Amino acid sequence: MTSPALQAAIDSFGDPRGYLAVASVGIPPRQSVDALTADLTAWARADRDPQGYDAGIERTRASYGSLVGMPVERIAQGSQTSVMASLLAAAVPAGAEVLSVDGDFSSIVFPFLQRADIVLRTVPLAALADSITEKTWLVAFSLVQSSSGVVADVPAIVATAKLHGAFTFCDLTQAAGVLPVDASLFDATVCHTYKWLCAPRGVAFLTLSEEFDALLTPLQAGWYAGDDVWQSCYGPSMDLAKTARRFDVSPAWQAWIGAEQSIGLFAGLDMAEVWERTSGLGDALCDALGIPQQHQAIVSWPDASGGDLGRLIAAGIRASGRAGRLRASFHLWNNESDVESVVRALR
Repeated sequence: MTSPALQAAIDSFGDPRGYLAVASVGIPPRQSVDALTADLTAWARADRDPQGYDAGIERTRASYGSLVGMPVERIAQGSQTSVMASLLAAAVPAGAEVLSVDGDFSSIVFPFLQRADIVLRTVPLAALADSITEKTWLVAFSLVQSSSGVVADVPAIVATAKLHGAFTFCDLTQAAGVLPVDASLFDATVCHTYKWLCAPRGVAFLTLSEEFDALLTPLQAGWYAGDDVWQSCYGPSMDLAKTARRFDVSPAWQAWIGAEQSIGLFAGLDMAEVWERTSGLGDALCDALGIPQQHQAIVSWPDASGGDLGRLIAAGIRASGRAGRLRASFHLWNNESDVESVVRALR
């Protein structure tokens, strides 16, 4: 039985039947649309000022912390995961090894490839834990693989990394908002919130353990990283925040107006219930298609020609194709009728 909180969240998305593309981009709840509309109206009548956005940004940071199990002091905000990952790449000691996953999302891989003086080794996801060695300085991976929806074996990866003294860096972009997440298990995480957290694009988070935080340099520091933001607008004196906020970048204000509502909504839900609903729909689709259950919110299967994706699009169903696979992703607004629509379109 659906809890009242989850039902209220489902109702806030209206009835977007056939939308199975949240793994590409989420859709906003009614609260976000209303807040953004009000803010744009206020902006148009010259009734907004930059300082007025700060409180909402901090409320959003707190909501995200509640969702992923991290205190606000250990959370930095930004706009792109690749920019945040570049801070980690800059901290890797020369000659050290970074271990990653074959075919993982480029935003957490490409920054490390810019370092010609380190070793980036990639292995299949299933072999990641067993591939960590004494030479591994950092293990970088996505909790949920973007192209296939496969969920990483976090207990095995984290345990083996600790055994060998390696740090862990996890991308939560395809997980936070649909899967229970504990960011405190990792030395660093990044998450862009425009997918499963249904926020406007331009709102992302970096979480850091105290030990790993001490190894990083805030190379992108600006006025918003200052201990007192509005007294940090001019150099050359610099007094950065003592918390992870010293890695903050200046925010895209309107995006945070929508994000506060969306992330606050998800922070109030039981993620285990959300995952049971979405992965259950995924398994129902697998059963209907006669393929093995994947126990995932993202259901994928080979579609190199794009034929299946084309049939879904022709039937008015929004899905996506990645790395030669069709990707159908289920979220709060989906139900059994979406499963039936996919099966009709394909058969």
